[in-house]
Amino acid sequence: MNRVELHVFILLAAGVSLSAQQTSAGPAQPVPLFSQNILNSATPAGNPSTEAKAKLGDMIFDEKRVSVDDSVACNTCHSPRNGFTTHTPTSRGANNQIGKRNAPSILNTVFYKSLFWDGRAATLEEQATMPILNPIEMGQKDPQAVVAKLAAIPDIAEAFQKVFGRPVNWDDMAKALAAFERTRLSTEAPFDRFLKGDQKALNAAQQRGWALFTGKARCASCHTYDAALPLFGDNRFHNTGLAGKQELKELASRATARAAAGNQSEIDKLALESEYSDLGRFLVTRKQEDIGAFKTPFLRDVLLTSPYMHDGSLETLWDVVEFFNQGGGRNPYLDAEMKPLGLSASEVEDLVNFLSALTSDSSSALRAAELDRQRADYLYRMAEQRTGLKASK
Repeated sequence: MNRVELHVFILLAAGVSLSAQQTSAGPAQPVPLFSQNILNSATPAGNPSTEAKAKLGDMIFDEKRVSVDDSVACNTCHSPRNGFTTHTPTSRGANNQIGKRNAPSILNTVFYKSLFWDGRAATLEEQATMPILNPIEMGQKDPQAVVAKLAAIPDIAEAFQKVFGRPVNWDDMAKALAAFERTRLSTEAPFDRFLKGDQKALNAAQQRGWALFTGKARCASCHTYDAALPLFGDNRFHNTGLAGKQELKELASRATARAAAGNQSEIDKLALESEYSDLGRFLVTRKQEDIGAFKTPFLRDVLLTSPYMHDGSLETLWDVVEFFNQGGGRNPYLDAEMKPLGLSASEVEDLVNFLSALTSDSSSALRAAELDRQRADYLYRMAEQRTGLKASK
């Protein structure tokens, strides 16, 4: 069976209605989702935003010379073309090292109360520097080495003087990177226009998916909807069952023995090591209830940020919804909210279609193509499992 024949088979088997997948094209000019007052309230007084500072941060964000071997920039793992992520389960760092956690999107990070999957950074200023010194990510040995490399880049050295009135230094670099990240924001999506009264902004499948999201599927238990700050996240940590590949209690004991509480460099290292990464929030708090718990990500533009979960193990939104539909994985620390949902195949389809409607109008050109790509990927794999046939490339 070739790929086209298999495609026809799975569409018929799944009962997919192509007409149901069409989405509104949206307005020509994307509308900001957040007011300036909301953004100001989320910006620390010690690092006020300016256009020049954000531009400097953008320059550093794109600069591979920040890494020890000049191979990795911040945008290597947080690419604007991929919703500020990378479409790989985990990322390749300096000296071709591979980490163990999926690169999260930097969109809307201004509103997170803590950063990284385990929340080990309290502010964007703190978060911005940590990958640079992580041996598996950008690999620099100390702040002085980074400052020296940046100071040798004329455009960046000049921009530091203009923005901060002093030469390149570590703390100002962190402020500039954080200022840039705070400008990376989602714009209005079809869902927002629907809530404003445009009944055509969501198709029938997406409207059914919204009802499922807040009802039977119980998504809103963790991906809470707040009209004042509609990000679809609770800024908390949950064990969904993915972290069940090994004995977590024994692993937690060994991690505690290795890293004294507060030893940040050791926590960073453990977070990206295969043996300890699944411990999640526990590596920061040392609390048993945080074993295997990871931060709830915001769902804005989630369609663009595959693969999913802290380890990038779920390839499409269909895989994610099915994972939760089954009640997640099994481990002793599973969140109490994790229970089988009993969603039908058509309800899974509707829910994914709703999630696609959270894609910013600024990315509307990518929305339909990415939804089709993920649907085809998921259905091919399901059809191959059912039929035992492999689709030819």
